[in-house]
This record gives sequence, structure tokens and C-alpha cells, in this order.
Amino acid sequence: MEDEPYPGLRRVEDALQLIKRHDPLNYLRVTRNLDRIWVHLIPSAEAHYERTLNACILDERYLLKEEMTLDRIASTIVHEATHARLERWGIIYEEESRYRIEAICLRRELNCLAKLPDSGPLQEEIARTLEWCATDQDYLSDASFRDRDDQGQVETLRYLKAPDWIVRFAMWLIRRRRARASG
Repeated sequence: MEDEPYPGLRRVEDALQLIKRHDPLNYLRVTRNLDRIWVHLIPSAEAHYERTLNACILDERYLLKEEMTLDRIASTIVHEATHARLERWGIIYEEESRYRIEAICLRRELNCLAKLPDSGPLQEEIARTLEWCATDQDYLSDASFRDRDDQGQVETLRYLKAPDWIVRFAMWLIRRRRARASG
């Protein structure tokens, strides 16, 4: 909770207005497919679609990065709304289908960015990400997701300025859980 106005929420509102102004179709899809957009700490990602809440959740650290642009926030929201739309159609985010789902979401981002002014460099970056996903599908594996989540838990504790003993305890718990899973 920050002093008013909360900068993360203001950036989300501005990004939604950008989508609404330049890409009404994607704006309609965002509002139809998501019940809410939350700004929260996410240990394992910068953003994700949470099925149980039908929400796009954006990490506050991601939103508040100095280099973060409204174009990027807008494309991220469109990406997560596409996950919601696909799940509504019964396409579940499972390991075997992750690459295809991510490719669809990235292409939807590119479609939106093409309508935004001065978004060429971001379009190129998203296109490179799409190509990279095709060659490195291990990044989307369950094991890779677990590793990123474990590392993200520790980074989130550090971001929250948790005492070192709590960070060490969390790392011990993570190692213990991994040992049990592999044993």
C-alpha cells in the first residue's frame, strides 16, 4: 500500500486507456475475458493469468521499473487476457501445450502493438521472444517453472526486506521440498 495515487494502478489505468484508444477490439477482449487486474507481488513471473480469480496479476516491481513503458504494460495485459480467453475455450495451460499457447499470446501482443504509435522496437523484441520460444521449449517445462518460482520466492523476500534469517529459512525449506520430491 503506497501513498496516493498508487503508481502501479495508475500505470495500469493508463495502459488500459492506451489499448482502448488504439485497439478497441483487444480492449473489448480484455474487458470480456478478465474480471479484474491486480497489482501484487508475484514470485515467479512479471505477470500471469490467475484462473481461480479470472484475473491478470501484474507484479508491482515489473510495473514500477524505471524503463517500463505503457506499451509494454498494455501488451502484457493483452497477453494475459488471451490466456483467459483460451482457457474459456477449454485450452488448459499444460506443459505439452504451453509453447503453442504462448505463441498465440505473443502474436496477440504483436497485433495490439502494431496499432500503437512508436511501438516498433517493442514489436521487434516480442517477435524475437516468439522465435526464442520455438527453440527453447525447456523454459516452459514444469521443472523450469518450479525453479523460477523457488528463486522468485527468495527474491521477493529480499525485495520485502525480510531479515536474512527468514531468507535462509526459506532457502532451507525450498531445498528440503526439492529433496523430498526427488527422493
